[in-house]
Amino acid sequence: MSGPLSGIRILEIAGIGPGPFAAMILADLGADVLRLDRAGGVQPGDSGQPSFDLLNRGRRSVGVDLKHPEGVASVLRLVEGADALLEGFRPGVMERLGLGPDVCLERNSRLIYGRMTGWGQSGPLAHAAGHDINYIALAGALGHIGREGEKPLPPLNLVGDFGGGGLLLALGVAAALVERASSGRGQVIDAAMVDGAALLMTMMHGFRHVGMWHDERGTNLLDTGAHFYDTFETSDGKFVSIGSIEPQFYAELLRLTGLADEELPRQMDRSQWKASKERLTEVFRAKTRDEWCQIMEGSDVCFAPVLTMGEAYEHPHNAARETFVEVAGRQQPAPAPRFSRTPGEIRRPPPHAGQHTDEGLADWGFSAEEIAKLREAKAIA
Repeated sequence: MSGPLSGIRILEIAGIGPGPFAAMILADLGADVLRLDRAGGVQPGDSGQPSFDLLNRGRRSVGVDLKHPEGVASVLRLVEGADALLEGFRPGVMERLGLGPDVCLERNSRLIYGRMTGWGQSGPLAHAAGHDINYIALAGALGHIGREGEKPLPPLNLVGDFGGGGLLLALGVAAALVERASSGRGQVIDAAMVDGAALLMTMMHGFRHVGMWHDERGTNLLDTGAHFYDTFETSDGKFVSIGSIEPQFYAELLRLTGLADEELPRQMDRSQWKASKERLTEVFRAKTRDEWCQIMEGSDVCFAPVLTMGEAYEHPHNAARETFVEVAGRQQPAPAPRFSRTPGEIRRPPPHAGQHTDEGLADWGFSAEEIAKLREAKAIA
């Protein structure tokens, strides 16, 4: 076992998206995360090949029926030996199951109880359905993503589910564990994707207050409004990215594109950004992506080719850093961040639901006889 969270035990109530992502991060960093899947989702023979769901990597799965009294009792027993619990249901669901924070903290006053929702545990929308696109829309993030004159463009589900949701839940758990070391007490974490997405926009709010950011989409420094912070198509139909914000980097951009001797508008003359972008668009279309990589990659232009996932696996920089690793025949992102003494690792491929029911329960203190009785009662898979 390695990782800075080695020795920490976490229960994960199975869900989708940001909850599993938070659990994956914590498992990558060394925590022993036991995933509790629905007993009804277990299929015979599942253990032959790893699950395709990479978000579930690094942990074991126990199949348990949360609607069965003995299943609930088993989870509460697991809670007694856990450092943290993660759940991603709508507000009130865990309480109705008999597994709410009050009940769990009564069993284990040191428990960190992490709750992952879109709208949060309170507020007028707390019980409404939603997805990443809705949360980042209400947070004031989605409305600023996209090009001028075009509709908002969802950035996959990176901002709500993973950045504003799972990452902040994982950070909350780690911070609460640090605080518990001095207080000896657990607490409840209300991680809402709408809150997290809003937090990610903090710098833009600062820009807006001093007139450096306008509500019109695609007209600002970092939203493709500027000609020196955008992507450009190359002659082979591929793309490169340019981020030449600082004057010295912009000067290098002009030098390597051959534009340094032309009469060009000042870099920060917003009235000329469109014209400057048209000129750069013309220049970049004159060469292939690989040709531009030969000219600019590694320079101070702030340049990178726009790669697909498959291409990213093979890029020399990513290969040298082992940014992607192969586990059970599937390439995937490696654990991050990196630690000098206690490196994270992917300890096992993603499990199928209930794949480790006996092993997981036994490791958390259940006897073989107790496991057999729970299975006979159909409280576990």
